[in-house]
Amino acid sequence: MMGVFTEIWNLLCEMSPYLLLGFLLAGLMHEFVPNTLYTKYLGGSSLRSVVLAALFGVPLPLCSCGVIPTAMGIRREGASKGATISFLIATPQTGVDSIVATYSLMGLPFAIIRPVVAMLTAVFGGVLCNVLDSDDEIVVVRKEKAESRRNTGERFAVRLWRVLAYAFGEMMEDIGKWLAIGLIAAGIITVAVPDAWFTVFQGNTLYSILFVLAFSIPMYLCATGSIPIALALMMKGLTPGAALVLLMAGPASNAASILVVGKVLGRRSMLIYLFSIITGAVLFAFGIDRLLPREWFMVPVMQHADCCGEDIGVFSYFCTALLLILLARALWPFGHHRHEDDGNVAEGCIIYNVEGMDCSHCAENVRRAIADVDGVESVEVSLGDGTASVMGAADEAEVVRAIESIGFKAKRLSS
Repeated sequence: MMGVFTEIWNLLCEMSPYLLLGFLLAGLMHEFVPNTLYTKYLGGSSLRSVVLAALFGVPLPLCSCGVIPTAMGIRREGASKGATISFLIATPQTGVDSIVATYSLMGLPFAIIRPVVAMLTAVFGGVLCNVLDSDDEIVVVRKEKAESRRNTGERFAVRLWRVLAYAFGEMMEDIGKWLAIGLIAAGIITVAVPDAWFTVFQGNTLYSILFVLAFSIPMYLCATGSIPIALALMMKGLTPGAALVLLMAGPASNAASILVVGKVLGRRSMLIYLFSIITGAVLFAFGIDRLLPREWFMVPVMQHADCCGEDIGVFSYFCTALLLILLARALWPFGHHRHEDDGNVAEGCIIYNVEGMDCSHCAENVRRAIADVDGVESVEVSLGDGTASVMGAADEAEVVRAIESIGFKAKRLSS
């Protein structure tokens, strides 16, 4: 058991400076890049919209659950099916935080190849969707209601505070659990799993790929949390290509996203989405193992194996301590988002139960979807309670329809 904790500690010490930097960059993007940029250029079944959707998606720090309502949201606002599929494939595989973290553990080649592969796979999927399942109806572009916007004239200190609150608050809460699970899984694999278990996979690209695909497609993995697991599997003998499969297929798909894509975009788009992820993962895995020098990918892994616990400086210890504090705050207590209900509901307020919200991005997308409904005066979404409180004369069926259009289930609770 001590060996598992030691391995987790070493991984944390290596990753923590890069994780903190990645979170900070994500916060800066969230605050200073306007949301309209992501929806303005994604309409129409053209190659341009598909490529732009992938380009927008690659650096966005959205987790696998957060990307689903975001993608469905841009679909509601006029994005084509192809652009939506492209965004769905590219976004969860990477992000500024996971790219930086990939460099910290797996080296520069993986840090470069990972976003490039995500980009190319997303474009392939989007183009294929436009060819085989183009829009058969005009998508109604919903104009977002006039509401309070971020004032670009605000003091820089106020905006900087929002950067920090998002980066080390909301985002840490969204992926903190999955990062912790990834680190624990990597520690267990490294210490507790005998090398002999993976003998059949050593140097064998096909077996490695099939083994990793079998659990990557349905399982939930975030882009950052998948990194230590991929590293641990490579240390046990899996090929670099198989590690790439985990980094691609794990974050890009899971059982929940497959069901939502099928429901909102249709069965054909869902099959194209899965086919693109699997095809891209397999082809690029074979390409890495057959065409590129193995040393590019194995040297950083071997350095980690040989140097764990050595040369950890004061700065790394400080970053690790800070990261642990932030993780503890994000994960403790479990329901810190919840608020106490005093049993009083404001007159005219209707409360809806919303199933499937897992992160702050989910809650924000639900809020925006409801705010677009005619007759809604104000809306508050509670992630912890799984509810949306709506004021105004909006039709209840329209509110439910708006929530379900981005992949969630909803029903009225009380008024």
